[in-house]
Amino acid sequence: MSSASNESTSATSSPAATDGAPRRILLAKTALDGHWRGISVVARALRDGGFQVILGGMSTGTEIVRAAIDEDVDLVGLNVGGHVEVAERIIGELRAARADLPIFAGGIIAPWAARRLQALGVEVFPPGSQLDEIVACARRLTGTEPASVSVSG
Repeated sequence: MSSASNESTSATSSPAATDGAPRRILLAKTALDGHWRGISVVARALRDGGFQVILGGMSTGTEIVRAAIDEDVDLVGLNVGGHVEVAERIIGELRAARADLPIFAGGIIAPWAARRLQALGVEVFPPGSQLDEIVACARRLTGTEPASVSVSG
């Protein structure tokens, strides 16, 4: 990825794969706007939630697919930036490369665009979404939700 900043961190209480390694999430921007705050805040929340985050930056579809494969990620997060057609194309490329790879999307996403992405099996987080909801979704999509505790009385 030519413009990648490839930041990776892991936390000690991380959502772990069966081998004990933290789950890996690729975050990438699909639009060439200069807006970084949203994806940076989401990256920090996911890191704080124990995930290893690869921040791909502004990337083409080919670069995103290559990074997802090369980095062997468990989840891809796309910043749509209002360009749903671009996101749909990238999702198609990701599905062709790794059909089982879960995807979530955030950023400026109109309600009609959210419905189109959801129809493709993508979890959608428009502006105003809560960070804890995004982290919980990442845990669910990577199979690392904490076990629920049942109390019998």
